[in-house]
Amino acid sequence: MKNAPHPLARPAGLPSTTDPAAPRHGRAPLLPYLPTNLRRRLLQAALAGPALPWWHGAWAQASASRVVELRGDVRRNGQALTAQGSVAAGDRIETGPGASAMFTVGDSAYLVRENTRLELQGETPLSVRVLRLLSGAVASVWSKGADRQLVTPTLTAGIRGTGVYAEVWTQQDFRSYFCNCYGSVDLNAGGEQLRSESEYHQSFWAEAHPKEGRRLIPAEAINHTDEEMEMLAALVQQRTAWQVTGRKGSRDGSGKQSPYGGYRTPQTRTPTAPQPAPEPHYSPN
Repeated sequence: MKNAPHPLARPAGLPSTTDPAAPRHGRAPLLPYLPTNLRRRLLQAALAGPALPWWHGAWAQASASRVVELRGDVRRNGQALTAQGSVAAGDRIETGPGASAMFTVGDSAYLVRENTRLELQGETPLSVRVLRLLSGAVASVWSKGADRQLVTPTLTAGIRGTGVYAEVWTQQDFRSYFCNCYGSVDLNAGGEQLRSESEYHQSFWAEAHPKEGRRLIPAEAINHTDEEMEMLAALVQQRTAWQVTGRKGSRDGSGKQSPYGGYRTPQTRTPTAPQPAPEPHYSPN
């Protein structure tokens, strides 16, 4: 079992860093999906000459894709991803050893671990419908919506608006680890199906081959932190279930919050010191 990776530091700010000049690698251009008046102004600016400051601001406002943090060698469609770049549905993301990336696409946010290969699929650049995790690990937060999936070699997870963490163990026959950190998820592993309803980290192994007749095996919460999920949720203007209720639970993978309330374990009451017995009082006969 590998050690849990260090969480990424919370970024000081969340500037928009979209790059309208970046090549689209065969995808449909972004312009058809922009409002008519903004599309007209962008085209006029492109014909007039170099982009003006307002041009960058207009593009940033129209696009909900932004790179929040990069570490090490991160590739988008085979090319180096920079802080001034952007990610969209249709892209392939790869990270090298020690590398990581945090970014948003539309109403979803992603934290990609090192040595990861994934594909983002969707009908429009800002609408991811399928996250296909081929190797490595990714944490993601999705706003509410239908017909969205996270797919690994051994698992399909139907996303309904939730925060999840997934990992593919390539050296163990591509078995997958999946945690429904909060929300509702429909899981399917080799035809075995279940619905996960989680308030605080409900986790499973999705096995390549059945173990004692099962492919979905309960697991503990590993390799991701509450702070990472809270940060991703904030990027898409969400709060996690435990932020809403003010309660966490144990990381045993059950998905249940603590019944005691608060983030701390209940404190035992310190017994008071015994009081001295009162002096005997004798009444006169």
